[in-house]
Amino acid sequence: MYRERATEPLLAARTGPGTGPEAGARTVPGAEPGTESGERGGYTGGFGRWDRLAGVRNRPQRPFTEPGSLYFPPELHPVALHPLVTAGGPERVEWLLLRRLHDYLDFTTQLEALAVIPVVTAISRGRSGLRLPEAMRADAFKIVTDEAWHAQVSYDFARQVARATGVPAERPDGGGPPAFTERLDVIRDRLPDEIRGVEALLFAIVSETLISGILAEIPRDERLPGSLREHVRDHAEDEGRHHVYFRAVLRHLWAALTPAERGAVGPQVPAAIQAFLAPDLARAAEDLRALGLPERSVEQVLAESWPEEKAVRDIAGAARSLVRYFGEAGALDDPATRDSFESAGLLYSET
Repeated sequence: MYRERATEPLLAARTGPGTGPEAGARTVPGAEPGTESGERGGYTGGFGRWDRLAGVRNRPQRPFTEPGSLYFPPELHPVALHPLVTAGGPERVEWLLLRRLHDYLDFTTQLEALAVIPVVTAISRGRSGLRLPEAMRADAFKIVTDEAWHAQVSYDFARQVARATGVPAERPDGGGPPAFTERLDVIRDRLPDEIRGVEALLFAIVSETLISGILAEIPRDERLPGSLREHVRDHAEDEGRHHVYFRAVLRHLWAALTPAERGAVGPQVPAAIQAFLAPDLARAAEDLRALGLPERSVEQVLAESWPEEKAVRDIAGAARSLVRYFGEAGALDDPATRDSFESAGLLYSET
């Protein structure tokens, strides 16, 4: 089992996995020997000054030192602003936002450990199933280090917040697996057997290009504790480099897929975007029940906090750059893929 795991690529190679790094890895069909999949020019990464810029190298872990009454932007967790919640007093709002902060920190730890580190580890080992430039493999090692640090400091920061506020970081039932894991299982089941595994690459691309935009808002919110804003800012600076890297991975991946494979994978991209950006309604409902709201009120708060039209619009706005990247890669040239993006509301135009 371990020998098979050591040689198995994320994306199955057309000629079999082989035994050496990148044996049988996919390249652009018809590419000349020596050219890299997805682009003929050399890879230009953003890690040349990694030793001087990376958080793990230059910024110590931020201690949580400023307990207050606002721990997460309420606009990003609208259940906290619902009249049925605010009617119970500011303590309810504070508790809900503390729970949302803990969920955010836990999501970061789980995302890095379950979705990103396994993919960049495979890339660094030459087991992604793609033939990538040597510089991309080298930079993948740096991303592994970055992401392990992000997971560690998020875990530690949550423990500090729990000690300072008395609100535990863990949920009573342990929290269970993050919502994105179940959503990814659904995507995997929709894919042909011969390309299962591509969903891991796809979700890493989606999460690493979208997270930098999400992280940009919190450091600018002066209502929040300064130590929290610094913690998120450190993460955001690293993720800016990862964004550029995974945009390059997308170009390589799409160019290496056959037309039939693109037709199978492309329509699943919106689901991968939603897997990352859609709110975790189950956890929000659990918190509302913990406040004592009856089930009917819980359903009302959820429905009115995330009306379908607004949720679709918010996801489309957050994913606008990523949708453009898929368009640049040629994904939207496939009619089924374009229909899937349109049905998900990802191609809307603001007027």
